[in-house]
Amino acid sequence: MAGVAIVVFAGCSTIRSTDNSLQKLRSPDGRIEASLRAEGQLTYTVSVDGALVLNASKLGLQFQDGTELGRDVELLKASRLAADSQWENRFGKRRQVRDHHNELRLVLREKSSGRSFEVIFRAFNDGIGFRYALPSQPGLESFVLNDEKTEFTFAGNYPCFAGQDKDKGFKSPQEWEFTPQTLADIKPESIFGLPLLIQTPGAWVALTESDLLDWSGMWLGGSATNTGGGITLAAKLAPRREGLGLVAARTPHVSPWRVLMIGREPGRLIESDLVSNLATPCQLADTSWIKPGMMAWDHWWSGGVRMDTATLKQYIQLAADMGWPYQLVDWKWYGDYNKTNANITNVTPAVDMDELRRFAQEKNVRLWLWLYWTDVDRNDAYKEAFALYEKWGIAGVKIDFMDSDDQFMVNWYEKLTRAAAEHHLMINFHGAYKPTGLDRTLPNQVTREGILGNEHNRWSARVTPEHKVTLPFTRFLAGPGDFTPGGFLNRQPGQFKTNPKQAEVQGTRCAELSLFVLYDSPICCACDHPDHYRGQSGVDFLKVVPTVWDDTRVLQGEVAKQLVTVRRSGKDWFLGALTDRNARDIPVKLDFLGSGQWTMRLWKDAADSDVNAEHLEVEERVVTSADTITLHLSPAGGAVARFRPGVPMAKHTSASSPRR
Repeated sequence: MAGVAIVVFAGCSTIRSTDNSLQKLRSPDGRIEASLRAEGQLTYTVSVDGALVLNASKLGLQFQDGTELGRDVELLKASRLAADSQWENRFGKRRQVRDHHNELRLVLREKSSGRSFEVIFRAFNDGIGFRYALPSQPGLESFVLNDEKTEFTFAGNYPCFAGQDKDKGFKSPQEWEFTPQTLADIKPESIFGLPLLIQTPGAWVALTESDLLDWSGMWLGGSATNTGGGITLAAKLAPRREGLGLVAARTPHVSPWRVLMIGREPGRLIESDLVSNLATPCQLADTSWIKPGMMAWDHWWSGGVRMDTATLKQYIQLAADMGWPYQLVDWKWYGDYNKTNANITNVTPAVDMDELRRFAQEKNVRLWLWLYWTDVDRNDAYKEAFALYEKWGIAGVKIDFMDSDDQFMVNWYEKLTRAAAEHHLMINFHGAYKPTGLDRTLPNQVTREGILGNEHNRWSARVTPEHKVTLPFTRFLAGPGDFTPGGFLNRQPGQFKTNPKQAEVQGTRCAELSLFVLYDSPICCACDHPDHYRGQSGVDFLKVVPTVWDDTRVLQGEVAKQLVTVRRSGKDWFLGALTDRNARDIPVKLDFLGSGQWTMRLWKDAADSDVNAEHLEVEERVVTSADTITLHLSPAGGAVARFRPGVPMAKHTSASSPRR
C-alpha cells in the first residue's frame, strides 16, 4: 500500500472551556452531524439530513479502581481539523481510496478524580467514527478497564439485522446468520456481534469497529433504561481470559474506533471504505511480495480428501490448469493437531513435502499451510516454523480455531501477523473474529473467516439464498471474508440435502459464480473437488475473475433479497447479481461503462435452472454505455458478466450442457 498521495489540513481551531460545552461536527458534505454535550454526563447525538438518528447517547470508561471517565466532565479544549487525502489499496474493493473527513478532538477532565482524557470524533460523508484517548498522567500510568460505557441510543425501535452465537457468547468463531429483528429484541443479557445493521427512517446504519489493537473486541447488548421511545444498544467487551477485567494496558493508549457506517441506501454501505480509512495506515515498508489470487483447497468438504502426496498433486494440478497461483495444504499435514506433542515443522509420512514443493514449483503454483493456533503458539513454535516455511517457499499460512477476540487474542493476531511478514508469509485467520482494518495496517493479513460460509453446507442447511444475499450488507462491511465459494453441486433449496461425502450448495450455478464478484477476499479459496470443476459450465469464469478491484459500485440492492454490483479491474468490468429464493427480472443500465463499444460475456441462469440448478447459459454480444440489459434470475439464482473494451472477432451465443 502506498502512503498518502494528497493531504490538506484546514480550519484548525482551539476553544477554551469558557465556550459552550455543546460541540458540533459535520461531515464534509454537511449531511451528517454529530453533537457532543461536554458538561456533566458526556453524551453525543447523530443526525442525518437533519433527522435525529441517535438520541443523546452516553460515552465513558469505568476502571477497576472505581473511577469513571465521562460521568461528570468539564471541557478543557476543543480542536478541529479538516483532512482530505488519498491512499492506494492494492488489496481491496477500490484502488484509490479517498479519506475525506472533519475531526473534532475534545480534551476533558473528570471533575471527581481530576483525570483528563480525550474523545476524538471524525465525520465522513459515509459515517462517523469516534474513539477514546488516555494520556499518561499521575494516577493513570496504567489501567484495567472494567466497563466501556459507550451507548448507541436510536430514536426508535427500528428493524435490524443482527448475529449472535447464543451457546458460545464471547467465545465464538463468529459464524452466524444476520437475522431480521427489531432493536427491542436485543436484550440487556444479549451478546450480539458486529457489524449490526439498522434501518432507520432516513438512513441505513451499520455499527462496527476499526483499528482494534491492544483492546478487547466490542459486542452489543440492550439496555434496561430505554427512555423517551429510544432504544439503547450498549457496548460489551470480551473479558480477558485470566479474569482481569476487559482491557489492561499502559498509557498513553487509545481505544478502537467505534464506527457508524451511514448510507441512504444499503448498497452505499457496501461501497464504503470507512473501516479502512479509520485503521492505522500500512506499517510494512514493502508489500510487493503480497500477491492476491485464487486458491485450490484440498479439504474434507469436497469429498473425503486424503492427506497424501498423490491427492495433494491433484489440487496443485487443478490450480495450474485454472491459472490460480495457490493451493492450500489443509489439516493433518503435520499429523495430529492441538496436541502437546504436535510439531508444525514435521511432515506426516504420507506427504513427501520435497516432492510436493518440486511439483508445485514446476506448475507455477505456491503452497499455503493450515495450522492449529495452539500448535503455533506453544513454546513460540511459530518462530522456527515461519523461518522454515520461508525456506520452503511457502506463500502463506491459514491459522485456525482461535474463537476469541479478547485482548490476548487481539494482540496475538498482531504479533503473528508481524512475525509472518518478517518471513514474507501471508495470513488467513480462521475460527476468527470480524475484520477491523488490520488488513490495511498489516496487509499480509489478507483475509479471514469469521463468517458462516460454505463449509456449513456439509452438515446443515443454514447457508440459504437469503443468508448469502445478506452477507454483503452485514459481515462484509467489516472487511474481507473467506467464505470459500465455488461449490458446483448446485441445488434449489427444496432439493438440497447434506452430504458427508460430496457437499452440495443451495442456489444455481450462476448464483455461486456471483459470489466471486460480490464477496471481498484478496485470497479467494475455491472450495470444490477437481472432478466437480473439470468440463463444467461456468468454470471458465473462475479462470478470469479477479480477487481485488480498482473500483466497486452497487447498482441496486435490497438486504436479504437481491444485489447487483459491478467492479472494475484494469479496463474490464465484472458484474455479479444474486437473488433470494424469488425469481426476478432486473433491468441494469450499463452507464458505468466508458465510451465506445464493449464485448459483454454473460453467464446467466438457464430456462430450467429453477429445477436443474447446475444449468446455465452463456451469451456474448456487443453493448454500449447507453444500453440496458435485463437479467432474469431464477429462484435462488444469479448472473455474472465480463465487459471488455472493443468488439470481438466473432459473436456467438451458446448454451451449456448438463452435468448428467
